[in-house]
Amino acid sequence: MKQTQVQLNLNGREIVLLGTAHVSDESVKEVSAAVREIKPEAVCVELDEKRYESIKNPDKYAQLDIIKVLKKNEGFLLLANLVLASFQKRMGNNVGVKPGDEMLAAINVSEEENIPCVMVDRPIQVTLRRAWAKNSLWGKIKLVSALLASAFSKEEISEEQIEELKDRSEMDSMMNELSEYLPVVKEVLIDERDKYLASKIWESKGNKILAVLGAGHLPGVQAHLEKIAAAAETSDTSEIEVVPPKKAGAKILGWIIPVLIVLAIAAGFYFGGRSKGFEMLESWILWNGSLSAIGSIIAAAHPLTIILSFIAAPLTSLCPLIGVGIVTGIFQAFICRPKVRDLENLADDAGSLKGFYKNRILKVLLVFFLSSIGSSIGTFVSGADIFANLPSLFH
Repeated sequence: MKQTQVQLNLNGREIVLLGTAHVSDESVKEVSAAVREIKPEAVCVELDEKRYESIKNPDKYAQLDIIKVLKKNEGFLLLANLVLASFQKRMGNNVGVKPGDEMLAAINVSEEENIPCVMVDRPIQVTLRRAWAKNSLWGKIKLVSALLASAFSKEEISEEQIEELKDRSEMDSMMNELSEYLPVVKEVLIDERDKYLASKIWESKGNKILAVLGAGHLPGVQAHLEKIAAAAETSDTSEIEVVPPKKAGAKILGWIIPVLIVLAIAAGFYFGGRSKGFEMLESWILWNGSLSAIGSIIAAAHPLTIILSFIAAPLTSLCPLIGVGIVTGIFQAFICRPKVRDLENLADDAGSLKGFYKNRILKVLLVFFLSSIGSSIGTFVSGADIFANLPSLFH
């Protein structure tokens, strides 16, 4: 049974949680009607300021500078944003609704009724950065794979299926699947945001509040609001508003591996002579460079970018401060400069595999990601080969 509305009476305050499906025409109507009927003192919406600007200005990607994005090490953030936006847009196209229309309806009707409207979601950049930072390498690969799989899926989603997203059992099933496949992502995207949303709703002014949220957040937000009201939990969210810094161990490990590789190759020259030393050096260069270059080939990069992948990967793999993907991505963007139409069609092209290869900006992101993955695999393979040869040096 669908439960799209939860009414709470907490410490003399009335808080109504309205659950929506983000690309549902029915949700747009429900939200508009709820604002007019409930007449709250404040309307809270599951948006942050940047996403609100994106909804109001769908052509914001026209000002995108892909080279600056890569220099700031935000390639994954852009990729995730584009894929998520494309996926929601495709879902909305099936039912004639744009992603976020129900949030816009809440904002527009609030303005008509002179009701203050509050953006209560955590900034999307913080959420994505935390999801990326808290994941292991394998988790990151699974995350990007899941994003791309959803973007390239040709499965048609009906209006009835979208409405089912407001059903508790359907949502619980989806959350359980996400928890099993990507537990860290579920923690960051759902659990942390439940707490954040509840805290910002509680801090909103007024004794009668309407909060418009995705249906999947209703149980968690309700639980957190009840805990805050009972003083069992504070509304402080400072801990989940920042990107966790790399642990000292991870930073040290990032340097230990390159140092060990260099020492192992040096040992090859010292104890095994030039022949053995060059054999180990060759293994490092060929595996690392070749697999990175193969990644660029799969991304259909420019021939010069492919050559650069081969040359740069063995070097950047020895320096944790810069990845080969940043080097190859920037070079690809420089040598095959994006055109106006690439910017204009960015969101649409991100919805298909063909679009990723046709659009020059998306191809830059492919080069960035695939050359990085190739180099990472090459580091492990060549490293294992080098260390396997160490015992023979002392026989």
